[in-house]
Amino acid sequence: MEERLCRRFGRKLSVVGLGTWQLGGDWGQFPDEDAPALLDAAIASGVTFFDTADVYGDGRSERLIGEYLRNRPGHGITVATKFGRRVPQEAANYTLANFRAWTDRSRTNLGADILDLVQLHCPPSEVVASDAVYDALDRLVEEERVRAYGVSVETCDQALDAIARPGTAAVQIILNPFRLKPLERVLPAAEAAGVAIIARVPLASGLLSGRYTEETTFAPEDHRTYNRKGEAFDQGETFSGVDYETGVRAAREFAALAPEGATPAQTALRWIIQQPGVTTVIPGARNAEQARANAAAAELPALSEETSAAVAELYDREIRGQVHHRW
Repeated sequence: MEERLCRRFGRKLSVVGLGTWQLGGDWGQFPDEDAPALLDAAIASGVTFFDTADVYGDGRSERLIGEYLRNRPGHGITVATKFGRRVPQEAANYTLANFRAWTDRSRTNLGADILDLVQLHCPPSEVVASDAVYDALDRLVEEERVRAYGVSVETCDQALDAIARPGTAAVQIILNPFRLKPLERVLPAAEAAGVAIIARVPLASGLLSGRYTEETTFAPEDHRTYNRKGEAFDQGETFSGVDYETGVRAAREFAALAPEGATPAQTALRWIIQQPGVTTVIPGARNAEQARANAAAAELPALSEETSAAVAELYDREIRGQVHHRW
C-alpha cells in the first residue's frame, strides 16, 4: 500500500489506516477474541497505522492493541492514541501533571515505553489556543514519553490554530464527502506546514457505505442511537452531524457515483485519499472482511473530475446547510 511521509514526525503512514474506536465499544458489542483476526487482516492488507484513544472502552481498545503487538516484535505499526476525554472538558484539566499521568496510563495499556503519537482528543478551543498546553506537550517529547504530538479537532478554526504551532506533527479532523469544509483552508495549510492530516469519520458513521435505510436501527449502546443530537459528545462525530434521514437520502445518491468494481464505502475512501494534503484515512472495521475491503480502496484508480464535481454538487444541495457553518 502507498505510504505518505508525515514530515514533522519523520514516519511514513499507510494511506489507509485503521480506526479502533469499535474495539472499545460505542458501536455495539465487540468480543475481545475478535480483535486479533481484525488486526491481522489490516496488517496483511498493508495497513501500518492504528489510531486509538484512552477513552475507547476506558482503555480497552489500547489494551487489545497492546496485547496484540506485544506478541509481534518488529511489527512496524505506528500507533497513535489520544487523551483528554476522561475528565471534564475544562481548560484547567489540561496540565503537564495530567498529561504525564495520562501518557503513563496509555504506555501501560499499549505496552510501549514511548508512545509514537499522542493527540489532544477534541479539546475546547481555548485549550487548542493555549501556549501552556503546547509547552507541556513539548515537555512530553523532551521526557521521551512520546515521539510526537498532534491535535484531534472538531472545527476547522481549531485545526488552523493547531497547524500554526511548530511542534504539531498531525491534525486529525472529520473529512468525507459530507464534510468538505477542510478542503478550503485546513488541507492547504497543513500541506504547506508539513503537518500530517489524519482523516477520521470517513464514512459518516457508516452512512456512506450505502447500507442504511430510514428503518435501520442501532443498538442502545451504539453512539448512532444515543448521540444523534449531541447528547453525549459533539454531534459532528455521529453521522458527521447530518440529520439521519437527510444522510440516508444523500448516501443513496452518493452510492450511484461508485465506479464499476468499487463499493460506495471504497469510493468515499478513495475520494478522501486523493485530496491534496491528506496523509492517511482511518476507517473502522468490525471484522476482517471490512478491514480488507477498506484497505483495497487504496488500490482504486483516482476518481474522475466528473465524480468529484458530482460530490461537490451533492454536498452543496443536501448537506452544506446543516454542517458547513458549524464545523
